[in-house]
Amino acid sequence: MAVQFSQETYRQFEEVLTHYPTKRAALLPTFWLAQEEFGYLSPEVMEYIAQLLDLSPAYVAAVASFYTMFDKEPKGKFHLQVCTNLSCTLVGAQQIVECLEQKLGIKLGETTPDGKFSLSEVECLGSCGTAPVLQLNTGDYYENLTPERVTQLVEELAKQA
Repeated sequence: MAVQFSQETYRQFEEVLTHYPTKRAALLPTFWLAQEEFGYLSPEVMEYIAQLLDLSPAYVAAVASFYTMFDKEPKGKFHLQVCTNLSCTLVGAQQIVECLEQKLGIKLGETTPDGKFSLSEVECLGSCGTAPVLQLNTGDYYENLTPERVTQLVEELAKQA
């Protein structure tokens, strides 16, 4: 079966188009819809987006490759993104990364074999005053982290999986 939005997501896509002067201008919001719907921007999803927006697949892929917030490969149900920028690093981000690697049994950039957790490092999440910080999936921030707090977070998330 070919990739296509559900009826609800397609309705949202049509609504997005009304906010922009051209279809091309709606590319980034369409990426968000697609990532929410399909989990990541596979080559097939990017080709579908290109068709929807009357763009070349190469252009869509080039734009997607520029933005790190759009996943180009499957991630775990819980994508833990640790900020390793300067402010976070100065107050213990590396300890947070090491704790998560040990707890999950994976390294940065990997996903657990059961598909529950992915671990990534990201540039500034804009929460320098509450560093170190971690973003869960596409929005929830966990701030003022300690190894104990991230261990507790992983245990709580594992119960939900």
